[in-house]
Amino acid sequence: MAGTSSSKITFGLVGAGWRSEFYLRIAEAAPERFEICGAVVRDAEKGRVFQETWGVRAFRTVDELLRAAEPAFMVVSVPWAACPDMIRLLAERGVPVLSETPPAPDLAGLLSLVPLMERGAKVQVAEQYPFQPMHAARQKVADSGKLGTVSQVQMSAAHGYHGVALLRRLLGNRFEPAQISAYTFESDLVAGPGRQGPPQEHKIVRSRQTVATLRYENGKLGVFDFTSDQYFSWIRSPRILVRGESGEIVNTQLSYLENFQTPVKVELRREDAGRDGNLEGYYHKGILAGSEWVYRNPLAPARLSDDEIAVATCLIRMAEYARGGPSFYGLAEACQDHYVSLLIGQAAESGETLTSTQQAWCRFREA
Repeated sequence: MAGTSSSKITFGLVGAGWRSEFYLRIAEAAPERFEICGAVVRDAEKGRVFQETWGVRAFRTVDELLRAAEPAFMVVSVPWAACPDMIRLLAERGVPVLSETPPAPDLAGLLSLVPLMERGAKVQVAEQYPFQPMHAARQKVADSGKLGTVSQVQMSAAHGYHGVALLRRLLGNRFEPAQISAYTFESDLVAGPGRQGPPQEHKIVRSRQTVATLRYENGKLGVFDFTSDQYFSWIRSPRILVRGESGEIVNTQLSYLENFQTPVKVELRREDAGRDGNLEGYYHKGILAGSEWVYRNPLAPARLSDDEIAVATCLIRMAEYARGGPSFYGLAEACQDHYVSLLIGQAAESGETLTSTQQAWCRFREA
């Protein structure tokens, strides 16, 4: 199937929850780039409210939407347990799928998707974190060779499979086995904002932290560290270390050797329009390392948050993939990252050191 024009990406939605609203906001902010041709909302009343709120036509079933429109692909944004069945349904109809994360809730669900990989179904997963501007900038530096071979990554920026995906990619790993040890720690924290907005009162909550070490078979080390409040808390910041023999990145500070006698230190510096007296509008331009652009925002000048930029980047890459372009985060990678995330949870609960094994999806390099 193809979108309605070569210049605009036309896609459909399955689901109308909190995560679906990211796609709706992106389409509103960049209407010249994106068009949502409809959304599948099974509940009739929810569908009516959705349609009135967003101005996007709601359908009760996938087949109703496909009879009325021709999306380039469908975004599946439904609860974890429902995700595998919806991916399979769309794949059976020959529709490319961009699934929200993770594509299945548990190992059995992940393994149930392997037949889709065997059939060559057109499925990608919207793992947006590697496409957030600063994460993408770090990845560009790591891939450039400035750090040498990356041997260690410490990642405290995202939970579960998101954090594992960032860590694994920065290490340059794919499906390498790892020994996994983990523990949890709880402490008091003043409650901050949440999905519903700022806090309404002073309140102390228990904050749960998970720390894991991943010792990979290829000699590389990953340290996963995430506190459940980090996404919204005003006083819990991300911490990231990427280390190679020739340099390292500590949060936004890049240090590397031009040669063995010449150390270089530069800041990964955000460039945004609309600050101070700038009159270009308010949007993110990109990330500079000294005089080198290590990231440029492909959605400029749309006014989007970093996470929305990342999701929109997934949409752009999905449109390219649906037209025959390369995989950018396929089912095999998504299954691997969630599988390792599940093992971290099991290791933290049991106190045992676990070892990841090669699963059936590992033979699909680009799936």
